[in-house]
Amino acid sequence: MAERRDQDSESRRIIERVANEGGLGATSLVSRVAKGARDHITPPGADQTDPIEVWGTRIGRTLGLIFALGLLIWLVYFVSRGS
Repeated sequence: MAERRDQDSESRRIIERVANEGGLGATSLVSRVAKGARDHITPPGADQTDPIEVWGTRIGRTLGLIFALGLLIWLVYFVSRGS
């Protein structure tokens, strides 16, 4: 019986450690992805007192995202056509 309790407590300890290391406790996947996207578009390293640098970075990153999505759509269209 004591061995069973030891196994249960060890199992709980391992599960808690994995949950803490994995970051599963505090935020959901959707909120982490949304925060990552917002942080990518909003320039955290840019000088916040220079509006041209801030907006230039935002515009450049947004255009890059649109270009990448366009290439992805073209690739799917090209592959689905069978050529």
